[in-house]
Amino acid sequence: MVPRIQKRGQRTIGLLYYLYGPGKYEEHTDPHLVASWDHNAPDPGRDATATLKQLQQLLDQPVDNIDQSQRPKRHVWHLSVRNAGEDRILTGEEWGDVARRMVAAAGIDDPEAGAGCRWVAVRHADDHIHIVATLVREDGYKPDLANDANRVQAQARALEAELGLRRLNKGDGTAAKRPTSAERHKAQRQGRERTAREELRETVRGAVTGARNETEFFDRLAAAGLLIRKREAPSGDLLGYKVALPDDRNKDGEPVFYPGVRLAPDLSLPRIRERWSADQTSSTGAPGRAAPTNPSAARRRAASAAWSAITVIEHGDDAVAAAYISSAGEVLDALAKTSAAHTRRELRDAAFAFERASRSHVRAERGHDRALRQAARDLVHGGPALGRGEDGASTAMAIDMLFFLIIAAAHWHAKKGHAQQVAAARQAAEHLRSAYEDAAAQPLGVLYQRGRRLSRPVFQRQTVLLREALPGLAERILTEPAWYALAATITDAEAAGHDPADLLSQAVERRELDTADSVSDVLVWRLRRLADLPADATGIPENNTKKSPTTVRPASARTTASGRRFGEEAPGNTR
Repeated sequence: MVPRIQKRGQRTIGLLYYLYGPGKYEEHTDPHLVASWDHNAPDPGRDATATLKQLQQLLDQPVDNIDQSQRPKRHVWHLSVRNAGEDRILTGEEWGDVARRMVAAAGIDDPEAGAGCRWVAVRHADDHIHIVATLVREDGYKPDLANDANRVQAQARALEAELGLRRLNKGDGTAAKRPTSAERHKAQRQGRERTAREELRETVRGAVTGARNETEFFDRLAAAGLLIRKREAPSGDLLGYKVALPDDRNKDGEPVFYPGVRLAPDLSLPRIRERWSADQTSSTGAPGRAAPTNPSAARRRAASAAWSAITVIEHGDDAVAAAYISSAGEVLDALAKTSAAHTRRELRDAAFAFERASRSHVRAERGHDRALRQAARDLVHGGPALGRGEDGASTAMAIDMLFFLIIAAAHWHAKKGHAQQVAAARQAAEHLRSAYEDAAAQPLGVLYQRGRRLSRPVFQRQTVLLREALPGLAERILTEPAWYALAATITDAEAAGHDPADLLSQAVERRELDTADSVSDVLVWRLRRLADLPADATGIPENNTKKSPTTVRPASARTTASGRRFGEEAPGNTR
C-alpha cells in the first residue's frame, strides 16, 4: 500500500472535477465516495441530485468562515493511496476504513475531539482512492500536519498486515520516483512494457556505465536515440540535463522531458560527475588501459573484479563499500547490455531490480571502486557476447561471481537496516540465479562429459584429493552431478602446473558453501578463474594430466589467509 501526499492546491473544485471526471486517459471508472468527514457528504457520482459545486462548498465552508488574512494560501490537501497490482481488490467498506485511518494518522481528522477538517475519499478505480481535505478545522484552527507523510506511511504498514496485502518495506528517501498512474496508463495504451520514466532511467544508467566524462556520456545518450536538453549557466558551464523518448509526447505533440534527478537521485549531473572525478584517467577521457578486444576477456575481468570486491564490501569502510555496491550496479547494467539473447532478459531484470540496492544514505567514497567501473567499461567496449563457446562459458563465470557480490551487498544493507535495498538485492540475485542456469548449461555439460570420460586412476586420484582438501564438503560434492565437471577442472588445473589442493583451498576460503545449490558448480568457476583456465573446455584434450601429479597435503595442516583452519565455517552466505 503506497500513500502519497500530493502538492497542496488552491482550488477544491478543480481537484474534484478531475477526480470525478474521465481522467486524462479515460482511466477513471465509476467515481464515487467511499467515506467522508460526517458520513453524509453528497456524492455526485452516485446521487443524481448532488453536484460537484455543492460538495466543494461544503468542504470549503470552514475556510470561508474565517478571516481572509488567516486562510492558508494553499488550503487543499490531497492524498492518494494505492495498492500493489497483486493485492486483492478491497471492498468499498474496506477502502472507507482505510481513508478514515489515514486522515486520523495524518492529523486531518480527530473523530474523538470532533474538531477535524472536512474531507472526502473518492474511488474511481479498483486499486486506489484519493482523499481530499480542506485545511481549516471545524473550530477555525488549522491542523498540525508536521510529519504527516511519515505518519501515513506507518499507518499503511499497519493496514497491510491487517488486510493481508503485500508488505512493503519502510522507505528511506533514496528510491527513484515511481511512475504516476497517468504514466502507467499511457504505457499500457502505447503497448510499452515499462513507462517512459522507467525506460529513460534504464537507458541513462546504461549510458553512465563505465563512461569517463560528459562527452562520452552524452554521446551514448544520443546514440541510444534519446532527445537531450542541456541546462547551461550564463558562463556556459553545464548545470544539468533532461532527456525524452522521441515518441513520448504530450497532448500538444511535444516531447515529455525528464531531468536526470527525477529519474533517480544518483542520475543528477553532479552525482554522475562524482564517478568521473574519481577515475584514474584525466578529464580528457584518455583511457587508463586498453579495453579487452573480445567479450570473453571482458567477462573474465568482470568476474575477477567482482570476486575481489566481495571482501571489501564485507570488511571495508562503509563509504568504500557503498561505492563498490554502486559500481556493482554498473557491471550488471553492462553485462545485461552486452549479453546473448538467452540470458538477456534475466540479466536485464537483475540490473533493473538491483538499481534500488545501489543507493542508500551512506555516501559513496569514489575512487576505490575503480576496478569495478573499469570492468563495466570493458564489458561495454568488449562488445556483445555470442552466448556460446568461450564467451558463453565466461558469461556463466561472471554471473556466478556477480551472484555472490550481490549477496554480499544484501548482507551489508541488512546490517545497516536498509530493508528496501535488501529486498531489491535479493530480487536481483534470483534473476541472476536464473540467468546463470541459462548460461552455464552448455559449458558445464561439456565439462561433465569430459569428467565422465576420465580414466579410472585419474578419477580416483581426484576423489582422494577432494576428500583430503575439503573433508567437510567432499561427500556432498561427490553426490552432485556436477562433480564430474569439477573433476575435469581439477585435471585441467593439474595439467597447467597448479596445485589443485591449494586452488580448492583458495576457492572456499572467503565464503562457506553449505547453502549452495551445487557446490561443484561454484567450485568449477572459481578454480577455472584462479588457474586462468579457459572457461570453455571444448578445446582441451581428454585426460589432460601432468605426468607427476602434485602431492596433496592434508587439509588439516593448512589455514586460510585470515587464519581459519579449513573445515571451519566461514562468514557470509551463498546461493
